Amino acid sequence: MLIDTYGRVATDLRVSLTDRCNLRCTYCMPEEGLQWLAKPDLLTDDEIVRLVRIAVTELGVTEVRFTGGEPLLRPGLAGIVERCAALAPRPRLSLTTNGIGLKRTATALKAAGLDRVNVSLDTLRPEVFKTLTRRDRHHDVLDGMAAAREAGLTPVKVNAVLMPGLNEDEAPELLAWAIAEEYELRFIEQMPLDAQHGWKRDGMITAGDILESLRTRFTLTPEGADERGSAPAERWVVDGGPHTVGVIASVTRPFCRACDRTRLTADGQVRTCLFATEETDLRAALRSDAPDAVIAELWRKAMWGKKAGSGLDDPDFAQPERPMSAIGG
Repeated sequence: MLIDTYGRVATDLRVSLTDRCNLRCTYCMPEEGLQWLAKPDLLTDDEIVRLVRIAVTELGVTEVRFTGGEPLLRPGLAGIVERCAALAPRPRLSLTTNGIGLKRTATALKAAGLDRVNVSLDTLRPEVFKTLTRRDRHHDVLDGMAAAREAGLTPVKVNAVLMPGLNEDEAPELLAWAIAEEYELRFIEQMPLDAQHGWKRDGMITAGDILESLRTRFTLTPEGADERGSAPAERWVVDGGPHTVGVIASVTRPFCRACDRTRLTADGQVRTCLFATEETDLRAALRSDAPDAVIAELWRKAMWGKKAGSGLDDPDFAQPERPMSAIGG
């Protein structure tokens, strides 16, 4: 079990498979990209599967989410999924992706054992997408999402970040589209995880802003805390149901008290929080032939030291040096 001093138990593992990405989203990285991890620094497929196995069979993890960077850029992804799906007990397996590669991979990933996908899409306007991501790939994302739905990687969840001056007026349009396409939409407040460290609290679109915009077109009814559980998204029933919309208010209404996540970077570091400034190295233990029990104990100790919250409201909050692309979303 991965328990911390506040009684929270981590059952949801986020595994970053690569720090590389084929987009250059303005809220994530600079236009020229970043210095990627060297291949020897990355966990191998066998090392990833071993750590997932330890998490599932010895530490109580029941859900595994593969992230990046862009995880579809990871060679051997389908094989990793297939081997993790064969574990007993079988974890629920999902993937967070920008969607560009889903059209060609969705069917194979479903066959390998992937259960569902989250796709990042911030706008329905191709010209805004090009400005936000610095790439002209909007149609590829839409095609990828449709392929995921047709392959049975459902529910397909859509993650959208609203940015001032770019897409802040699109919330109602995005929700109407998601309902029509049978996707589950969640808006995410922009977080201070950009490589440029340019995030400013007073410039972000808040959960309150998003809900106010949505209510100009829809009637929203709170789903309630009992339904939410440890999920990061607060959800609202739209126009009486059955569709819902979620808002992840990581900055203005943090959900740290119910957090059940543990995170593994592409280079084998345990992170207890997206905003953690410390990591625990499991890669070194793997490569020194440490037994599973030793690795499991390192992981337990890391999670035992998890802080009460993200620290975003602390006057001395310091943004992590490693950006979102390096630590996994």
